[in-house]
Amino acid sequence: MSNPFRYFNSSPEVIRLVVMMYVKYPLSLRNVEDLLAERGIDICHETVRFWWNRFGPMFAAEIRQKRVQRMKAFTHWRWHLDEVYVKINGQYCQLNAGGRSYFCASPRYAAAVASRQASLAAARKVRRVDRPIR
Repeated sequence: MSNPFRYFNSSPEVIRLVVMMYVKYPLSLRNVEDLLAERGIDICHETVRFWWNRFGPMFAAEIRQKRVQRMKAFTHWRWHLDEVYVKINGQYCQLNAGGRSYFCASPRYAAAVASRQASLAAARKVRRVDRPIR
């Protein structure tokens, strides 16, 4: 695989520092530019934006791979899906912990149910509760 930093005059360490500083902390492009100027690195805020667009996805993929490798180091590693949003009768609802609880996104109604029949009844009740008052 070819080096992604080969056409850039800056070192890969500086590029990684700039991108991770912009992503990790709530800084604007110009704030990153000012912080680097204090450290003696003279770059433009547009350079920060360009590097973030170019190298951000690559750094994110590396971080994801490291997380998976750390999880695989344990003998009994498993992925756990904590919550899912599903669409029931045209309304998005949140399904938690393997179907043991069910919460509708409606602020007026949130019900916890344990079975499929109860969830269908809850969806019917949501439809009734969310109707406009006449």
